[in-house]
Amino acid sequence: MSDLAIKVNDVYKLYRLGIKQQASENLSSALASFIKSPIKNYRKYRSLYRFDDVIGPSDSVNYESLNILTALSGVSFEVNRGEVVGIIGTNGAGKSTLLKILSRITPPTQGTVEIHGRVSSLLEVGTGFHPELTGRENVYLNGTILGMRKREIDRKFDEIVDFSGVEKFLDTPVKRYSSGMRVRLAFAVAAHLEPEILIIDEVLAVGDAEFQKKCLSKMQDVGKEGRTVLFVSHNMPAVTRLCPRVILLGSGKILRDGPVDEVVSAYLHAGRGTTALREWTDLSEAPGNDIVRLRAVRVREEDGTVKEGIDIRKAVGLEMEFEVLQGGTEMMPYFTLFNEEGTTVFSTIDQCGEWKKRMRPEGVYTSTAWIPGNLLTEGTYYVRATMKTLERKKRHFNEPEVVAFNIMDTVDGDSARGDWVGRMAGVIRPLLNWETSYEPRAQKSMIAGG
Repeated sequence: MSDLAIKVNDVYKLYRLGIKQQASENLSSALASFIKSPIKNYRKYRSLYRFDDVIGPSDSVNYESLNILTALSGVSFEVNRGEVVGIIGTNGAGKSTLLKILSRITPPTQGTVEIHGRVSSLLEVGTGFHPELTGRENVYLNGTILGMRKREIDRKFDEIVDFSGVEKFLDTPVKRYSSGMRVRLAFAVAAHLEPEILIIDEVLAVGDAEFQKKCLSKMQDVGKEGRTVLFVSHNMPAVTRLCPRVILLGSGKILRDGPVDEVVSAYLHAGRGTTALREWTDLSEAPGNDIVRLRAVRVREEDGTVKEGIDIRKAVGLEMEFEVLQGGTEMMPYFTLFNEEGTTVFSTIDQCGEWKKRMRPEGVYTSTAWIPGNLLTEGTYYVRATMKTLERKKRHFNEPEVVAFNIMDTVDGDSARGDWVGRMAGVIRPLLNWETSYEPRAQKSMIAGG
């Protein structure tokens, strides 16, 4: 039996954009247009879904001139059984279109898709629910739509209801449910279908922290059972905790496909073009002056690897390489860390005892500031590299957002997050030592006078 679950080969999805209607100039032209309208409407409808004027979609075709929107363009990838794969990208990148093709809701314009196994998809909250039917009736209706037999629904009904947490309102029409209640019930039905492939689109955007924890736990269980999960979300902490592999879409194309830390970091830093390494090979163009020049700034792990995505439990090294061109000056390497909102997390000055209050001779220096693991909260951080001189209070160079890195939490439960999957506020997340004392509650004597 093949290990392949999904194979997408050179898939295109095109949509023809609408054309502005021309108003009739007089009564006779309006009558003529009315008489011709059935044929005209048929041709118009037919033209919206035919692309005979596009022969073999390629980069050489000018889709804009043809009034065609390219939702997907040459997408190809494979997913093996048991893989949990995240799909990320900005709004309009083609994520939902791809999932609709994989769920057989819409066909590709060109290309092939192979699905090996039973598919269950949750693409929109409460899809297939009838507002006038009760929650109980909608469980059976939605389960049938997803391919479950009545006997199978009967067997799993109590488990579905317990997972959804809406037992109290089970016989209430769904139109009276909140959006959170609907998504709970919809996810519960889809997750208990026991599909070989589970496709989920932004289901965590509605639920509360308790529900998100249940969903993440369920999806992890599905992956551990050897089934395949495709998970689309803008919630990067959830993606990094759940998906070992991530596909990044942009403008309908695959931009990156690889390990979660690399792809998520590329996505978060794409808007600023900042990475974990910045070097200047030509010293004359490097930041600084005739006294000192900045040669490189790097984000390292303890083994020396330059990396953008750092496990929250591991130490982060901010490394500054600089060259002193004129000796006799006391140099102070200086880093400032900012989060995604631009808030200053902290600043740090080189406190190395060897060079503290000492004039530096000419030469190349490498100074590294180590941030301990389990200190920063998950998210993206930007680094400013500065060189100051104490005695003259002079700043030789000051490079904002010179490098960036992403702190990613773990699913192992041994970080400061523990087993909690909800939001944790704050710019730092230290793993503190906790102590708990326990004293059993004294039992009152039941004997009178005792």
